[in-house]
Amino acid sequence: MKIEEHILYWVESAEHDFETAESLFASGKYDWGLFIGHLVLEKILKALYVRDNQNQLPPKIHNLIKPAEHTDIELDTEMKIFLDEVNDFNLEVRYPEYRHEFYKNCTKDFAESYFFIRNTHTSQDTAVVLRFAISFHISKKAFPLH
Repeated sequence: MKIEEHILYWVESAEHDFETAESLFASGKYDWGLFIGHLVLEKILKALYVRDNQNQLPPKIHNLIKPAEHTDIELDTEMKIFLDEVNDFNLEVRYPEYRHEFYKNCTKDFAESYFFIRNTHTSQDTAVVLRFAISFHISKKAFPLH
């Protein structure tokens, strides 16, 4: 697969999942919206990994920090903390021992603090395509598809 096709695969999949996350938020399913939001970020980071690593397959992991460490994005302490927090959404919805507590804590305000608000980074990867790409809004401009 050519690098452009590989990147496009991850970006289009992330865009589809983002629409799903928006629907879940609109229906008040904040816990599942954040779970799908984690998938959106995971796929965007995998697209960046492919872009920045000569079309290598991204690692088959759900930890957001690991692929991010192998991209050209600015990965400061604030971003690492944010990605680590979002990693929790993958575990807390997936596993029964965490799910109930997460569901109780996952209010609209809590969910919106991740889904809508975190947009403070201004790196070259910033330029909203997927609002859930939150802290570093990934743009199609970040993926040279020409």
